Amino acid sequence: MTFHILSVCTGNVCRSPIAERLIAEAMRSEDVAVESAGIGALVGSGVPEPALRLAEDHGVTVTQHTARQVDMDMLRRADLVLGMAREHRRHLAEMMPAVTRRAFTLREFARLTDASEVHLPNAVAEAGATTATAAMKAAVALAASLRGTIAPPADVSEFDVVDPYRQSDDVYRRSMSEIVPAADRVAHYLISAARSASHSAQ
Repeated sequence: MTFHILSVCTGNVCRSPIAERLIAEAMRSEDVAVESAGIGALVGSGVPEPALRLAEDHGVTVTQHTARQVDMDMLRRADLVLGMAREHRRHLAEMMPAVTRRAFTLREFARLTDASEVHLPNAVAEAGATTATAAMKAAVALAASLRGTIAPPADVSEFDVVDPYRQSDDVYRRSMSEIVPAADRVAHYLISAARSASHSAQ
């Protein structure tokens, strides 16, 4: 069974498609489906040139991306939802309250993994997870259980990725500098969970 990740921003032209491709590329060895959408999508639009260049500098291509609006079906199938900012997480929770336990901002989830990873093998074992997908679901549940127990950053805007749309190249670079390490951290955490399942099954 495939593990589904949904990356969400506003227009689905800058932040969420790049996070989508970074995570998908990092997790290409796993049975994972990564998609993206926007809460106010510029439906049918592509990724702006500055974001295209920065994505390519980091080894991913988003030239074929076209923006689309988030819908209930996407939320239902997502095992992990990653908003690019707190406003996206709030909007999605209002759309589907049941998604709250598996919805985070990208940077929030990355921050939670730092506290979660030490507990990950036990969480996977206690969940009885013998498949990679089950283990990754257990990893998401573990992170959710620690939300509220970890001290927030001094500035809660650090949970957000800055929106670079129609901004300067410097803002695009700043946005990318926030997305890349968080996406890498998320991928590493989920891969660790998947490998924990394979070890426990032996």
